[in-house]
Amino acid sequence: MDELLEQLVEECRGCTSQGKVATYIPELAKANPEELGIYVLQSDGRHCQAGAYQKRFTIQSVVKPILLLLALMDNGEDYVRARVGVEATGKPFDAINMTDQTLFSDHINPMVNMGAIAMCTLIKGSSYEERFQRLLELTRKLAGDPEIRLDEAVYLSEKRTGNKNRALAYLLKTYGMIEDEVEEVLDCYFKACSISVNSKDLAHIAFVLANRGRLPQTDERVFSRRYAHYVNAILMTCGMYDGSGDFAVNVGVPAKSGVGGGIMAVVPTRMGIGIYGPSLDEKGNSVAGIQVLKGLSERMYLSIF
Repeated sequence: MDELLEQLVEECRGCTSQGKVATYIPELAKANPEELGIYVLQSDGRHCQAGAYQKRFTIQSVVKPILLLLALMDNGEDYVRARVGVEATGKPFDAINMTDQTLFSDHINPMVNMGAIAMCTLIKGSSYEERFQRLLELTRKLAGDPEIRLDEAVYLSEKRTGNKNRALAYLLKTYGMIEDEVEEVLDCYFKACSISVNSKDLAHIAFVLANRGRLPQTDERVFSRRYAHYVNAILMTCGMYDGSGDFAVNVGVPAKSGVGGGIMAVVPTRMGIGIYGPSLDEKGNSVAGIQVLKGLSERMYLSIF
């Protein structure tokens, strides 16, 4: 497997020239577009890696399934389902024109920015700082990495330039979908997106979803099988932004991408995969990362279809 991963990384590295690093968050513009890494954790305990798998980067939208998990754990499926929908929007992740009519919860899903901002209000805590700390602790537990931290520079960069997310949050507030102070909610959201991880962390988180809520090694149950099913289903239909359909056809596994270059891919019952490749396509997905996953899926028959 190590040899296969090395081969795929080398084969796909040239694809990085087909994309660009994210620049709308100034700190993300500092990434090296040529970097590419992968980490795989399998159900038999084997772990394999290649390329820049140790490189730390901010989790960005890959935090959204963890936000969803914590919201489900705190409130239950019915409560969350009534406030954030599950249907793919067919629009970019930061789209404002979600609908030309009154905005309802079923117009958004947890994998777009508007849905993730709404989910921040569903996490329990006496303050938004406490809510963020609970999210950070869950991320550390799922990843098996107590060293996971907030990237302060990226957080401040996002907070300083995140006016489109402010527009989305105020739109939510206009339609009564959030009640709390917008800046407090956004502070939690910006911090959530600025959690620093590596490919190994994402592979471990993906493995817990693949393992129906149980941690590797200890087999401790962190969340129910039903919540794993719920999250994986939404990742399958909505996780790769408005490129989710194409990804389903070409790769065929639940996955979530982020503009920091990360992709977390779940192969139910078989493995968790973490990717880093900051050169992005026009939809905000890692160009080379998708090609690595496509090659791995074809050679190991990973598609669930």
